[in-house]
Amino acid sequence: QVQLVESGGGLVQAGGSLRLSCAASGRTFRNYVMGWFRQAPGKEREFVAAISRSGTITKYADSEKGRFTISRDNAKNTVYLQMNSLKPEDTAVYYCAASKYQVSDTEYDYDYWGQGTQVTVSS
Repeated sequence: QVQLVESGGGLVQAGGSLRLSCAASGRTFRNYVMGWFRQAPGKEREFVAAISRSGTITKYADSEKGRFTISRDNAKNTVYLQMNSLKPEDTAVYYCAASKYQVSDTEYDYDYWGQGTQVTVSS
């Protein structure tokens, strides 16, 4: 089992940047594909980005391409989401998740979830 804890959220002005971190427990972090999802108030949870076990393959939602970067450090059991040029519509709770399957943008492929971290972008 994997336990995930997100951090790094907060309040930022439009155009600013934030880096989210997700720390995983256990020795098997490198065996999992990792993903980031977000959920805005009144909306369904949506895919943001995912990264393969080795970090060589990444996948992004179209709206995040070029602004967000996902990375991982298997030695630190941590996955990151660097978010630049933030927009008010990026406001959401951001969740990290771990999958035993291939890189995926489908939340049902992810087995473990963190509690989320709030990101608020002011205009």
